[in-house]
Amino acid sequence: MSGIDDELRTLSEWSRQLTQALQILDLEVDHERIIEVAKETSTTVSPNAGAISAFLIGYAAGTADTSGRKGSNDAVQSAADMVMQVNAKGLEDGPDANGWTKTAQ
Repeated sequence: MSGIDDELRTLSEWSRQLTQALQILDLEVDHERIIEVAKETSTTVSPNAGAISAFLIGYAAGTADTSGRKGSNDAVQSAADMVMQVNAKGLEDGPDANGWTKTAQ
């Protein structure tokens, strides 16, 4: 098995253990998306920005009004998309007068 397969299997097992310990059993983690966001923000912002970004995605998704697995997954995707939009704008280009919106460019 390749290193990538081993990594995905390890991440799946780790996620399963954490979701059980944290009692969020109905959550499926989109490892690839979270890793993508973490890598991108770590590269463009700072080495530790990936960890902060991943945490904030989870927090935002956790506070979103959802019902069931699909709602949770959609909330994670929405938060990840917003982080990537903000990341694309960079540190120098902060929110507009209305704050960050889904149409931020």
